[in-house]
Amino acid sequence: MPMTAEDQLAIQQLYARYNHALDFGDTEGWADCFTPEGVFESATGKFEGREQLVSFAQGFASRMKARHWTNNLVIEEEGNGAAGKCYLLLLRLDGEGGPGIMITGVYHDSIVRADGGWRFASRKVVGDA
Repeated sequence: MPMTAEDQLAIQQLYARYNHALDFGDTEGWADCFTPEGVFESATGKFEGREQLVSFAQGFASRMKARHWTNNLVIEEEGNGAAGKCYLLLLRLDGEGGPGIMITGVYHDSIVRADGGWRFASRKVVGDA
């Protein structure tokens, strides 16, 4: 099925929900952005399946106050789903020296239709610095 403008808007909302959920400690909401067998990978490790995703989000929320800032989103139809990528700035809100940039990177995503909406099948942060 071809990707519609509504699909692209729904995927943009998925990216926003992901950021808000992780930044505000909604661990279940963050895991809901993935398929049940979804995979998240970054410099901190590889997390597969809902249980590991929730555990990662709990650890993130307990370690830091941060804001994810993503932009320059590119979504391309791929098979029955989509491939997405965007820039990432992870902003530290507290800590020594006050607010600042913690990391920059690029998300590389595989996105599928699941559970009545769009979900990440896999999400990898490339270029952590």
